[in-house]
Amino acid sequence: MRGLAEFIMRGRWQALAVVVLGAGSLLFGWLSAAAVALVTLRKGVADGAWLVFWALLPAVLAAWMSGDIGSVVLLVGTFALAVVLRLTVSLALAVLASVALGAVGGSALMLLSGEFLEQLVVIFSDLIGNVETNLAANGEVITLDRPTSGQVAGILAAGNAVTAVLSLLLARYWQAALYNPGGFKAEFHKLRLPVAATLVLGGVAVVFWLQAPWISGWAMVWAVPLMFAGFALVHAWVAATHRGNGSLAMFYVMWLFFDPVKGLLMGLVMADALLDFRRRWSGGSTEGDA
Repeated sequence: MRGLAEFIMRGRWQALAVVVLGAGSLLFGWLSAAAVALVTLRKGVADGAWLVFWALLPAVLAAWMSGDIGSVVLLVGTFALAVVLRLTVSLALAVLASVALGAVGGSALMLLSGEFLEQLVVIFSDLIGNVETNLAANGEVITLDRPTSGQVAGILAAGNAVTAVLSLLLARYWQAALYNPGGFKAEFHKLRLPVAATLVLGGVAVVFWLQAPWISGWAMVWAVPLMFAGFALVHAWVAATHRGNGSLAMFYVMWLFFDPVKGLLMGLVMADALLDFRRRWSGGSTEGDA
C-alpha cells in the first residue's frame, strides 16, 4: 500500500489515474476516495477538488447505471472530511463531520435512489421470508419485521459514513508513512471526542434506536464517531499495556460477532469522555504494537 501512495503522490496525472479508475468501481471506490483524501491533505483543497471533479464523471455514470449514488456520496464525502482535517488539523472534528455526511448522504439516497432502495427492501424481505420458512419447518412460528426503505437508507448512510472515515484514515496513514513515520499511530491513539459531542451523539443514537423501525436505522449514523473513538481507545489501551496485536485481533472478532461488545464499547467511550482514561494510562508507554 505504501507503493501505491508513492505512485499517487508522484504527480497529478498518476493520482488522477488511480482516482478515476477506482471511482467507477463498486469494489474500489474506497481506494479512489482515499487517494483524493491523501492529495487533499498533502497538497491542498484545490488539488483535491480537481481530482474530485474528474472522478465524478465515472462515479456519476456508475450511479446512473445502478441507481445507487453511494459511490458519489463516498467520493465527495471523503473529500469533505479531508478538507475538515486539513483546515482544522483535528482528527476528532473530521470524524464528527461523518454524522453530517451520513445525514446528507442518506437524505440524497431517499430523494434520488428511491427505486434502488425499494429493490433492496424486496431482497431483504425475501431473505427474511426464507428465514421464517426455515424456522417454521423446524416447528418455530416466528414473524420477523420487514425493513422499510427509510430504514435501509439509514443503514446505507451509516455504511457510507464508515467507509468515508476508513478512507480518510487510510489517507492519513499513507501521509504519515511517506512524510511523518509513526505520526498516524500517535494521532489515532489520541482520538477522543469532546464531552458534549459524545453525550449528544450517544443520547440521540439511543433515542433513534428506540423509535419506530423506519428511523431506527439512522441511529447508526450518529454512532459512527463513537465507534471510531472506541477503536482508538482500545488501540491506546493495548499499546499502553503492551498486549500486542493478538489482543486487537481478538477484540475486533468479538466486536464484529457479538452485539453486547458494541454496546460496551459505546459505554466506554462515553465514560472516557468524562474520565479521560488515557490520562490515567499516561504513566505507561504508548509505543506498543497497536
